[in-house]
Amino acid sequence: MSKLFYLETFGCQMNVVDSEWIATLLAEQGYSQVDQAAMADLIILNTCSVRNKAERKVYGHLGSFKPLKDKNPQLILAVGGCVAQQEGQRLLDKVPYLNIVFGTHNVGKLPQLLKRVEGSGGQYCETTHYLGAKRLGQFPQRDENGAVSRFVTIVQGCDNFCSYCVVPYVRGREVSRDSSDVIAEVKTLVNQGVREITLLGQNVNSYGQKGSGDMSFPELLERVHDIDGLRRLRFTSSHPKDLSDELIDCFARLDKLCKHMHLAVQSGSNHILRQMNRGYSREQYLERVQRLQQLCPQIRMTTDLIVGFPGESEEDFEQTVDLLEQVRFADAYSFLYSPRPQTKACELDDPVAASEKQRWFERLLQVQGRISEDVWQNDLGQVQQVLVEGGSRQGSGQMFGRNQWNRIVNFDGTDDLVGKLVLARIDKVYRNSHLATIVDQ
Repeated sequence: MSKLFYLETFGCQMNVVDSEWIATLLAEQGYSQVDQAAMADLIILNTCSVRNKAERKVYGHLGSFKPLKDKNPQLILAVGGCVAQQEGQRLLDKVPYLNIVFGTHNVGKLPQLLKRVEGSGGQYCETTHYLGAKRLGQFPQRDENGAVSRFVTIVQGCDNFCSYCVVPYVRGREVSRDSSDVIAEVKTLVNQGVREITLLGQNVNSYGQKGSGDMSFPELLERVHDIDGLRRLRFTSSHPKDLSDELIDCFARLDKLCKHMHLAVQSGSNHILRQMNRGYSREQYLERVQRLQQLCPQIRMTTDLIVGFPGESEEDFEQTVDLLEQVRFADAYSFLYSPRPQTKACELDDPVAASEKQRWFERLLQVQGRISEDVWQNDLGQVQQVLVEGGSRQGSGQMFGRNQWNRIVNFDGTDDLVGKLVLARIDKVYRNSHLATIVDQ
């Protein structure tokens, strides 16, 4: 009988891709995936440490698995990802029934770590950060999974050292993958039926600036765009300071490039942006957005925001609200500031009361909620192109896809539409999705 594994993924798209790699490695070792931890011989948590809440959730999950370990001492528990990289041996010390901790550069070592545990039990920790050629070997290698849309990692790590962010410490320094490897992977995926590719990196638009990148990001976009059989192209996440004129021009020139950009602003205050070490001003951000909107009027923006950064004032917060009103983001992912170990922001005085930060946060959600509703209501009655991805969670007989702005669209349809671009009239607009009717193609 094959061994069974349960895998739970927290955090960003980078962890999603790493989890696909983990699943591929485990399949090669004779493991089959299950969706209930109680059924598994191996339980893996692929973790995120960008915010304190995500880190606490990991410890909570490990606590919930202890009765399973007590019942079955042969059960193997493993933690990978950013919490594993950050905590290392401390994680094993805190959770004595945990078997394996493997860091962000050590996914490929998971099979040998499993064999050691299966052979003699015990606890093992691998959190080495690699550099140079060995680092380039850490880009995920995955099996085709029949999906219509896939992520392809082109940049790992980050050199920006924003004062609030733990990513450079847990993911390592920035390195770009060779363009020939990227293009070869995309061609393989397209030949297997993938129709949409999202190029992925912590700071994707700095591709080529560090490591083995042999061309600029706009050049890579154009090369991928021209691959036969690819229908749509996206990328995430971008840093405003690396948003060049050449990259902006791509939105006007490349037909397959979806007219959606996620561009994290974090704050609308120059004072806070300096404290965050973001490398751009409010005015520079707005100028880049204005150029995008001029060259590509149909573009829709999404962003990230941090509320309650140490030393933030009411005036700083109001400048963020004003920026939201100016840009009119289609959506924003907003978070209360969470101090992270090793970061510079941990050293800053923070005199603002938690209740005040919460008040700002709730107001920000209210303002952005109103703007988002206005943006998405404009779709009502429009006919939009939707890439069909599969069966909808809304019930039998319904399919789902996404429009070019990455908005989920549900509609009545059949499985033979999967992988096709269809035209859909938007009948209803909800908070997180649209309901539509397929029209004559």
